[in-house]
Amino acid sequence: MATPATPAIARTAGPLDGLRFEGSGPPGAADALVAEHLRLLGARPDGASGGRFTVTGREAGEVSAGTVWGATASDEATVQAASGIMAVHGRRDGAPRGLAVDYAATATGVLAVQGLLAGLLARARGTGHITQVDVSAERAGLLTVSQYLAAAGAEEGEAAELAPGGPPFTSADGTVFEVETLDPGVWAAFWRALDAPEAAIRQGWRPFQFRYATACAPFPEVLHEAVRVSTWERIRQAAGSSGADVCPLGSLAGRAAEYDGAAPWELTPHDAVYVPRGTPGGGPLAGFTVLEAGRRIQAPLAAHVLGLLGAEVIRIEPPGGDPLRGMPPTCSGISARWLALNRGKKAVEVDIKSPSDRERLREMAADADVFLHNWAPGKAAQLGLDRADLAVANPALVYVYTSGWADRLPDAPMGTDFMVQARAGVGEAVRPADEAPAPSLMTLLDVLGGLLGAEGALAGLLLRERTGRGVRVDSSLLGAADVLTAPALARAAQGLDPRRPAGFRRPLRTADGWIALPDHAAIPYDVSELPTAQVLERLRERGLPAVPVVTDLADLLSSGPISRDAHGSPAVPNPWSFA
Repeated sequence: MATPATPAIARTAGPLDGLRFEGSGPPGAADALVAEHLRLLGARPDGASGGRFTVTGREAGEVSAGTVWGATASDEATVQAASGIMAVHGRRDGAPRGLAVDYAATATGVLAVQGLLAGLLARARGTGHITQVDVSAERAGLLTVSQYLAAAGAEEGEAAELAPGGPPFTSADGTVFEVETLDPGVWAAFWRALDAPEAAIRQGWRPFQFRYATACAPFPEVLHEAVRVSTWERIRQAAGSSGADVCPLGSLAGRAAEYDGAAPWELTPHDAVYVPRGTPGGGPLAGFTVLEAGRRIQAPLAAHVLGLLGAEVIRIEPPGGDPLRGMPPTCSGISARWLALNRGKKAVEVDIKSPSDRERLREMAADADVFLHNWAPGKAAQLGLDRADLAVANPALVYVYTSGWADRLPDAPMGTDFMVQARAGVGEAVRPADEAPAPSLMTLLDVLGGLLGAEGALAGLLLRERTGRGVRVDSSLLGAADVLTAPALARAAQGLDPRRPAGFRRPLRTADGWIALPDHAAIPYDVSELPTAQVLERLRERGLPAVPVVTDLADLLSSGPISRDAHGSPAVPNPWSFA
């Protein structure tokens, strides 16, 4: 990943201050991200940046991390094809489609930094002598689509139709925009204000509501027609009167102009007396306790990653349990998607509206290492569960807030994945120049935001280990958008075209499927009449490592490294290996 064109903001002491790193080998997108994040965390570059990274220091010893593409893939395009990313991103359009951003490489880079931090933390605690971390880009790709894979392997079908369709919308005067609400009453009021037919309003809510789960939204075309005959001003008035949020698609040039250079997380140390303790075995985070009060994807995924690294994760759920446990499709009566994000966690029911239960939660936080949530802005302070409140009982707590906007933009809309994609120019970045900008209906930022939240939590734990101070960590979906689009933002800031050229990373149709070529490779002849196996054989003879594009995620479940958990739900493998 390219370094943002604007300078980074001032930061407090980092967990890697006093350490140095060097890289060897040819750099790539994941390696550039690793180098940038190590610098932001305080490490000093000492040599080339690329390939395998080694972090050294007197107290840290030496820990190295490297990335590999995987068993079948050789670059970003082929990872997207082989891991199912193209299949999920293409659902809105009815055919597999490559993301024009380096999504798999970005996730791989974040996971590599996580591995380094986890290794350094284990060494600092004396609980492990980790010297080497390897991250598979192909397995990182599987992790990014884990909830979709889980649904594909469930005992029953989807709760909403998997068919082409969905936002964004276009007004009569040409404004392309997203609309967001989590309330069916608000949805209905918005469309009634635009004179949409009642039947279409009712039919449209379910696919719109489930688009986060299905990556498509085949609602009635008449809803698109209702906005195509309405001016943007009328649409804004309808949103204002109904309580819906609308957001025009922002440009990469506009985002580059306002970008403040902020890191994807902010670490704020606080005074504390922390006595390091170690528990050998069980992963680099063995012995740590994480309290997670998350909803939807971002915070639950962050806690899930910490659990994969060995932490005990206790999930705070409302009375009666998380209602998403029953969200179809299910495995053994439990939502497959819920299991993909919450497998292996303990659960405690807490009524945060009850003063006595809030006090019980504060008591639980007194014995925890991390408290992690993604509540709406201001809710934690309103409930008396903000960092300052929990620090009374546990000043050494690492308090992690994974938000939508991190208070970085004035008048920001609701901080959900698709609204942040719209506002931050992601719709331009994910599609090449010959396609109209449109945010992906794959939850790109919820997933990447969760990975960055886990990275921030690990950085906070290591900073606490080295300084004895409690830490507040703030990360956001906006930070995830900026990390994902950093190369495009850098090009825009230089006055260059930030978008990829026409046809970039577009898979090719064969007689019986699709293939993906490595980036910048080309075929001199038409393959649409040839079977996939024959095309691949001919290309390999020419030295082109093309791969078949996964179009049905169920195909991934019968081969490769995906296993089944105790409920029969598909479980993707850990992306790291530690030595």
